Amino acid sequence: MEKQQLQTGTSASGVLEQLRGKHVLITGTTGFLGKVVLEKLIRTVPDIGGIHLLIRGNKRYPDARERFCNEIASSSVFEHLRHEDNEAFENFLEDRVHCITGEVTEPRFGLTADRFQALAGQVDAFINSAASVNFREELDKALRINTLCLENVASLARLNSKMAVIQVSTCYVNGKNSGQVTESVIKPAGAAIPRSTDGYYEIEELVHLLQDKIADVRARYSGKMLEKKLVDLGIREANIYGWSDTYTFTKWLGEQLLMKALSDRSLTIVRPSIIESALEEPSPGWIEGVKVADAIILAYARGKVSLFPGKRSGIIDVIPVDLVANSIILSLAEAITEQGQRRIYQCCSGSSNPVSLGGFIDHLMAEAKSNYADYGQLFYRQPSKPFIAVNRKLFDVVVGGMRLPLSIAGKAMRLAGQNRELKVLKNLDTTRSLATIFGFYTAPDYIFRNDGLMALVSRTGDVDRMLFPVDARQIDWELYLRKIHLGGLNRYALNERKLYSLRAAQPRKKKAA
Repeated sequence: MEKQQLQTGTSASGVLEQLRGKHVLITGTTGFLGKVVLEKLIRTVPDIGGIHLLIRGNKRYPDARERFCNEIASSSVFEHLRHEDNEAFENFLEDRVHCITGEVTEPRFGLTADRFQALAGQVDAFINSAASVNFREELDKALRINTLCLENVASLARLNSKMAVIQVSTCYVNGKNSGQVTESVIKPAGAAIPRSTDGYYEIEELVHLLQDKIADVRARYSGKMLEKKLVDLGIREANIYGWSDTYTFTKWLGEQLLMKALSDRSLTIVRPSIIESALEEPSPGWIEGVKVADAIILAYARGKVSLFPGKRSGIIDVIPVDLVANSIILSLAEAITEQGQRRIYQCCSGSSNPVSLGGFIDHLMAEAKSNYADYGQLFYRQPSKPFIAVNRKLFDVVVGGMRLPLSIAGKAMRLAGQNRELKVLKNLDTTRSLATIFGFYTAPDYIFRNDGLMALVSRTGDVDRMLFPVDARQIDWELYLRKIHLGGLNRYALNERKLYSLRAAQPRKKKAA
């Protein structure tokens, strides 16, 4: 029997037809990518049956609907929809968006058995984009949200044999493998892990071992020292098995768990590379918070960093968030149409429209030199130094050689009654901190391929290729990096000065008014 195709003709949308009347459960809509997926579904798929959002309550907004209204629906991601027809947008939210107070890491999401069973019967597909994206998360936390919670996802899917699961992962589950990285199950680059005949890796014994090590650390430490030791444990274990950080290690473990738990069900794993600001939708440059590359850009703009470990000739794989959201929606339509299969798609730019780290840096420096005044929230003044990428060994020699005499000078100044640290020493520590977190990503030795995703696109009609573009070849890197991305950082991510802490290299949450 021939596979049913998404394509219904060049004048109609197969995706819209497949999603008409369907109910989709989504996690992670308090995050950057989740908001863009939600906005695109609302704007482009008006006949969708319903969008169900699993949202954890917090101290300020314990109810999911209340938190949705105050923290998600109020986002600038919906500016276009509100401007176009605010009444229709509000009506859609009231009629089609259903908020569920729950926690993805809790058994049955914290719901009663009856409510969990009813939810399984309601939804046709599940998009899981919830994750901890902190590269240096405590191992127990990263394991809980990036790996173990997927058993709860699988439990829901097992209650409905027709439910399609879309798991948002990352291309960087590749870890320390080099070369061409295809849309396949990734082999660990470090210590061996047993592999099943179905292709995925058997991780139960490894997870139990990690939990035992976590318990041992918990028994010996407390407070801030416990947090530090759990971070160190995560990095150490990730390195042993072939990953640079806890995030990518636990995301890989999550892929294996789902592939085993849903071996006979519809499962699509979507792996984006480094997700950055929107190319076109919902508006060019739309972004929320400071992402991987942006922490380094911001540090350079503020005069904190001018030297960084990196490989100028290496391909830095950046992908705009709207292309990722479109990939997820195309995958969703396919999974609903052709059930019972396992698919892996990579949403990336490196194999079709590569930009080198050197080119990336040069575009941004050219814009900073010529037009820094156009980005008042990003650049307080014209950068006075170039941004230089050097190999890791040289970086360590230079930075290590500078820090000792500067530290001694700083102590001498404090003994002389000057209590402030040397600015140069602070900047050096910022550089080392950022290099520790992100250095692996600026010295790439791999190229991500997306042949499967592009084959999926080729099976869609002209209308769907227009509605849901995913092809990175449409990106003009000079225009995107110099104007769209820097403009987006300035307008959306940095709308208040001092909003972000460079010292922690993580966004600081802005207090609600």
